[in-house]
Amino acid sequence: MPDSARNAAVARMALWSIPIALCVMAIKFVAWRMTGSVALFSDALESIINVIAAVMAYSAIRIAQIPPDKNHPFGHYKAEYFSAVIEGVLIVLAAVLILREAVPALMAPSPLNAPLGGLAVNGLAAGINAVWAVWLIRVGRAHRSAALSADGGHVMADVVTSVGVIVGLMLALATGWVILDPILAILVALNVLREGWKMIRGSVNVLMDVSVDADEAEWIETAILANATGAHEIHDVRIRRVGPALFVEFHLVVDGQMTVIDSHEICDRIEAAIETEAPRAHVTIHVEPSFKSEKGAKAVEPQT
Repeated sequence: MPDSARNAAVARMALWSIPIALCVMAIKFVAWRMTGSVALFSDALESIINVIAAVMAYSAIRIAQIPPDKNHPFGHYKAEYFSAVIEGVLIVLAAVLILREAVPALMAPSPLNAPLGGLAVNGLAAGINAVWAVWLIRVGRAHRSAALSADGGHVMADVVTSVGVIVGLMLALATGWVILDPILAILVALNVLREGWKMIRGSVNVLMDVSVDADEAEWIETAILANATGAHEIHDVRIRRVGPALFVEFHLVVDGQMTVIDSHEICDRIEAAIETEAPRAHVTIHVEPSFKSEKGAKAVEPQT
């Protein structure tokens, strides 16, 4: 898919997240007002964070799509990961706010008003979120958008929370144990806290230039070796990914008498092979003479 089409698809999804998050938030607050449930209030409170996160994700995606410039020669891709970190912090804040409401209610639990109607309304909100979360995650993974994937993961966590609250409150109604309401709210807070930590940890890893996973590293090294015929070996391979962009750096050892033109042709073959699978790849190759061979280098199969 061309970059322009990819950017448009990602931005469109991010923009639609805002009105959908507002709609779901409104529905959840209606459910809370109908019942007075602290668990449903906790669920609604988390939706405020969803709205803020959707706005931030859209802003970050628009920034990330700005082409490289003089001050940002490697592009603005990391803007999406900053957004995901801030979103994670907001999720943790939501967990704290939920606990603030749930703990006092645990001391003095109260019966619910119009519980079945409130649960049905909350179920509607959960259904909308479930459909949207699956779509966000699918598009985010297809286009390697950290912000969309993070937003989809957050919305899906919200769905799990809503389903747990609904099931728990139905159990409370069946048993008459009203204390289950604040207990559920506390469980919601703990789940939200876990999701926020996972989001922060994953995004910080990318901001710290963590290496790609083993499978991706393997296919890249295989592509390099398969297209490096004429060279001796490769070493110091470093690979990182930032959203849709892939950065590959390594040293290519060639015969000391090889011409610049011949070594350049090898580099062009390698770059083309990587870019076939990863169109947004940025490949940097440092060509070295054979006496620069290093222990642990990977040998290139000689031409037959």
